[in-house]
Amino acid sequence: MIKTKSVVSVHHVSKAFGKQQVLKDINLEIMKGEIFGLLGPSGAGKTTLVKQLIGLDMPTSGENFLFQKKMPSLKLIERVGYMAQSDALYGELSAKENLQFFASLYGLKGKKQRERIKEVMEIVQLSEHLNKLVSNYSGGMKRRLSLAAALLHEPEVLILDEPTVGIDPVLRKSIWETFYQLKKKGTTLIVTTHVMDEAEKCDRLGLIRNGMLIAVGSPKELKEKTNSMSIEEAFLIYGGA
Repeated sequence: MIKTKSVVSVHHVSKAFGKQQVLKDINLEIMKGEIFGLLGPSGAGKTTLVKQLIGLDMPTSGENFLFQKKMPSLKLIERVGYMAQSDALYGELSAKENLQFFASLYGLKGKKQRERIKEVMEIVQLSEHLNKLVSNYSGGMKRRLSLAAALLHEPEVLILDEPTVGIDPVLRKSIWETFYQLKKKGTTLIVTTHVMDEAEKCDRLGLIRNGMLIAVGSPKELKEKTNSMSIEEAFLIYGGA
């Protein structure tokens, strides 16, 4: 049975590439309107898992459900926003042209398209760079533009793979404030990170190590259960380090 409140359900999911086991029997429920963090070192399996949640990859065994429907499903794509680790932007186009392209993929046209482009560029504080070629953007600006593109169609679930890599601390704070605003509107956010202070900002965390989900809980719960002062310390205890 799938819990009715679960926006995302992961049932006994494993993934192997050849002989390499990347995910091992993952079980997970993510609820509507929460910021759920997947915390683990590079190569732990975080990206492999979130790619499955949006239908870009398939499990070797097990099942993934989004809105109680089995993934992958083309019908659900419009309800999900995805920001990949690598920026899927066209350098030879301006930011505006990039956003117009992505908006058209989501069926946004005319006045609604113009309004949403203006709104998302304000959210990521890039309004004055709307007509600049993306090839002239810094790495941090490209990350912010990728976030803007993921927000265009006002998705119910927003999946963010290492969203603040290469972004300065002041702007990172502002982006997290945006995440909180989206959460207030009922958006469910799934954030992968290996940054401990970002992990503390999540409502709940899934700790991933060597393809296994070693613990799930709020940052407070995870620290209390391990008698730890920090998430980093809790992670090391759960991981048997």
